[in-house]
Amino acid sequence: MKFHRNARIFQGRLDAAPFAAVLVLMVIFLMAGSLVYTPGVRLQLPVVNDLPGLDQRSVRVAVDKNGQLYFENQWIEETELRNRLTKIAKDSKEPLTLLVQADKEATNEMIVRLTQLACKAGIAEAFLAVLPRPFPEPSRPSLP
Repeated sequence: MKFHRNARIFQGRLDAAPFAAVLVLMVIFLMAGSLVYTPGVRLQLPVVNDLPGLDQRSVRVAVDKNGQLYFENQWIEETELRNRLTKIAKDSKEPLTLLVQADKEATNEMIVRLTQLACKAGIAEAFLAVLPRPFPEPSRPSLP
């Protein structure tokens, strides 16, 4: 059986209307996407260079700028957090480390209060979570 080939190279002008329609739709989707609510707590962790990571099992607790505590992605009161941390520390076979995810605007008092709460619950070490710098700082040329 022989198939006939009718394909020809397009040599006319391109119509701008389909391109404009796609562009308008992309703008609408991008604008609507920025209006969508993203659930969760917005934290701004501090950014630093060259810090090592953790090699132990850790328990993460977040503190926002208003001093509210979040454990396992849910808001929690201090007394309930202490009870849950105590239970986790007793059930763990190895020592635990508290990883504090504190907002930039969280006060030192909030962080100290959280670490004391963890210490009373049986967790001996606490570390502050930070973000690495996206790029190393540029070196400045020395002046002659």
